[in-house]
Amino acid sequence: MTGCLLCIDDTDIKDWPGTGHLLQAICERIEENGWGKCSAISRHQLFVDDAIPYTSHNSAMCCEVQLSNASAQDIIGFCSTYLEENSAPGSDPGLCLTPFAKDTELPQLIDFGRRAKQTVLTKNDAYRLAEDLGIHLSEHGGTGQGVVGALAGSGLRLSGFDGRFRGWYHLGREGERISVKELTMHPFIDVVQSEQDGLRLSPETVVRFGGDELKLVLQNGGQALLVKGNGDGWRTLSKKEVKKY
Repeated sequence: MTGCLLCIDDTDIKDWPGTGHLLQAICERIEENGWGKCSAISRHQLFVDDAIPYTSHNSAMCCEVQLSNASAQDIIGFCSTYLEENSAPGSDPGLCLTPFAKDTELPQLIDFGRRAKQTVLTKNDAYRLAEDLGIHLSEHGGTGQGVVGALAGSGLRLSGFDGRFRGWYHLGREGERISVKELTMHPFIDVVQSEQDGLRLSPETVVRFGGDELKLVLQNGGQALLVKGNGDGWRTLSKKEVKKY
């Protein structure tokens, strides 16, 4: 089984289902067809500037795909057609497929992702790097400007320390308490750790829900539930607090 990072960007417009919704639909088709298994989808915030066309937040969506009964070219062909048929009219979709394994090291790609959070990058910048690294990058409508975000999102996902995962979880009400052991019994929570210093909480530690909804973030390549420590113990981040990731 081979792996890849699949990232898309700039597929929506106002009042149209978001890019995360579209990537989720793609992942469902991949799994329904028996082509492979898709991971949780992460959202990566990019630079917000008047020089960059975007719908509302300028964020790319990325996931890992472990291929079984399909090749990378099969996935590229399917995703290309799906984006062209289902992206919003007037959007500028970009697609990136990056060969991926747990020991993959592409520092230039990670650096591109980090720079895309701080400055304006061009399609030429993206295509040159993709060609140098042997990464598939393609545009599927409009100006194709989404290739910049698609490549950047791949780099940020590969870094292992950027973005938040799609979806909210409801595991208890605000103020209720639960042990770390109970939390990590859920397959979608890899670790519970301190937001301040990255400390991993021990299984017997008790935390308080800071809100009715939980959001996981990408830390050390996994799905982490972040908590804050204070004089009253540990609590999960509120919905407002976690949205900065």
